[in-house]
Amino acid sequence: MSYLWPRKHWPLVTQLTRREVDSRFRQSLMGGLWLVITPLAMLLVLTLVFRQVMGVRWPGLSHEESHLAFALRLYAGLALFQFFADAVNRAPMLVLSQPQLVKKVVFPLELLAWVNVGSALVGLLVSGALLLAGVVWLEGGLPVSALALPLVWLPMVPLLLGLGWLLSGMGTYVRDVGQILGPVLSAMMFLTPIFFPVESLPAGVRGWMALNPLAEPITQTRRVLLEGNWPVWDAWALHAAVCMAVAVLGAAWFARVRRGFADVV
Repeated sequence: MSYLWPRKHWPLVTQLTRREVDSRFRQSLMGGLWLVITPLAMLLVLTLVFRQVMGVRWPGLSHEESHLAFALRLYAGLALFQFFADAVNRAPMLVLSQPQLVKKVVFPLELLAWVNVGSALVGLLVSGALLLAGVVWLEGGLPVSALALPLVWLPMVPLLLGLGWLLSGMGTYVRDVGQILGPVLSAMMFLTPIFFPVESLPAGVRGWMALNPLAEPITQTRRVLLEGNWPVWDAWALHAAVCMAVAVLGAAWFARVRRGFADVV
């Protein structure tokens, strides 16, 4: 239970998360502004390529509708994918990058996954603020259903915690895990409904999209923000249950393999 809710360690998690975020931008001139510049630059490029160069049209949007309406649908998917990729990319090195902590018997190593997710969450919150601002600009306000957005995103936290424990446990013993993740995430970007809605897929393919852990939160994000509808609660509940199962599995794996960390780090 301490893995899934480390209540007594919250001050330590907060301190380490702040230090992790600060360390990323300490030597840069723009500092934390990169949290805003990077997603906006990527969104601009993707919108230009898909909308202007390739002439892609989003199903349900008329030809006359603005580029912003198209861009916001891309950004709803891109923000969550970046959050996922940011946390997963660093996961295999969580233990290997902190050998001094491994040697300290009293340090709760399971907190490293919390710090990893917390630092990635900062970027998602910035992206979320930009997404909300774009919806306000486009629609003149936010739909009431936007209140459900935190709930839509919440299951991503246990999902990434579980993957963090799984991948950091494997990555400590098998250093190739980090190398494999790069091409896997690159392929996953185009297999995730970032550039298309799930509804546009053929019926035979649509069912397979349920295996993608990002498909449901991306679809629900567009639903509550851009369509003004409340989440499909049974689908949300199923996704949340699967994410919690990943967290429990990851915690059990990490607890089992952590005994040998000091021998390989």
